[in-house]
Amino acid sequence: MRGPLLRKVGAYAFAIVFILAGWWVTAWLVNSPALPTPGATFGVLAANLPALVPYFLTSTGRVVASLALGTVLAVPLAQVCARSRRLDGLFAPVLYILYPIPKVVLLPILLVLLGLGDAPKIVLVTLTVFFQVLVAVRDAVRAVPEGAVLSARALGASRWGIYRSVTVPATLPAVFTSLRIGVGTAIAVLFIAEAMAGSTGLGYFIMQSWSMVNYPRMFAGIVALAVLGLVLYGIFDAAERRLTRWRS
Repeated sequence: MRGPLLRKVGAYAFAIVFILAGWWVTAWLVNSPALPTPGATFGVLAANLPALVPYFLTSTGRVVASLALGTVLAVPLAQVCARSRRLDGLFAPVLYILYPIPKVVLLPILLVLLGLGDAPKIVLVTLTVFFQVLVAVRDAVRAVPEGAVLSARALGASRWGIYRSVTVPATLPAVFTSLRIGVGTAIAVLFIAEAMAGSTGLGYFIMQSWSMVNYPRMFAGIVALAVLGLVLYGIFDAAERRLTRWRS
C-alpha cells in the first residue's frame, strides 16, 4: 500500500515540476509582461488570496450546482430512453438537433430572461452538462448486454429492479467519465458567462485583471480556476473508484 502511494505522490510531484518548468521556460522565451513567471504569479496569488476566496467560492457553487442539476436530470432520462424504443424514437431526433448547438450562444437569451445573477449562469452550464451526460449514459445503457437484463427478469426482477440492479450500476463508469469531461467544459462555459455578464466569480476576476493590465493578478485567477477544475476532477475520480469497486 505504501509503495503505490509513494509512486503516485512522486508522479504528481514530477507533473507539477514539469508544468512549472515548462511555464517558466515559455515565459523566459516570450519575455512579455502578458506571460509572467510562476514565481511572480504565485506571489500575487498569495497577496490577493483573501480577496480571491469569495470569487473562488462563487464559481465553485455555480459549477457544483450545475453539475448536480445536469446529472440528476440527464441520468434518469437517459436510462428510460435507452430502454424504451418508443421514447427513444421520440427523443433521439430532438437530441441529435440540440446536442451539437453550442449552449453558450444561449447566454444573451438567458440574461434577458433571468437577469444578471446566478440563475442564467447555472442554467447555461446545466444545459451543457445535461447533454454531455445524457449522450454518454444513453449509449452506455444501450451497450449493456441483453443477457444481463434477461437474467435479472428470469430471477423475478421488476422494471425498477432491472434499473437498480443492472443498468444503473453498469453505467456508473459512463456517468463519471462524462462528469470528468464535463468539468472542463462546465468551467470553460462558466468563465465565458462570468466574463461577459457578471461582477462576481473567477471569470470576472480574470477579465477585470486583464482590463487593468495586471497580468500577474490575471494569471493568479487562472491558477485558481485550474485548481477548481483539478479538485472537482479528483473528487469524481475518487468517487468512481469507491462506487465501482466491482470493476477491479
